[in-house]
Amino acid sequence: MSDEPPPAANDDTVWELRLYIAGQTPRSLTALSNLIALCEKHLPNRHRIEITDLLQDPQLADEDQIIAIPTLIRKRPPPVRKIVGDLSNTERVLASLHLVRRE
Repeated sequence: MSDEPPPAANDDTVWELRLYIAGQTPRSLTALSNLIALCEKHLPNRHRIEITDLLQDPQLADEDQIIAIPTLIRKRPPPVRKIVGDLSNTERVLASLHLVRRE
C-alpha cells in the first residue's frame, strides 16, 4: 500500500463526475441521490456533476462506452474511473473513486 493520501485529501481539485441514467427509474434516482450525498460529504464545494439521460440522448453512450446503467464516470482528476450500479455501497464507491485508500 502506498503512503500517499487519496487525491481528494491533498488538494482543492474540482472533481468532474458524469452520471449516466435512463429516465426516472428507481435505480437512476437512487444513484443520483447517493452521488449527491457522497459528494456533499466527501467533496464539499469541490465537485461538478453532469447528469446524462440516455433515454433523451442515447448516442452519448458511445462517448464513454456505456454498456450498463446507471454508470458513474470520474472525468477529473485523472485517471478516468467507471462505476456501475446505484452507488449504494459507499465504501466501494469511495475506494473505486480513490477518495479513500483500500485497506
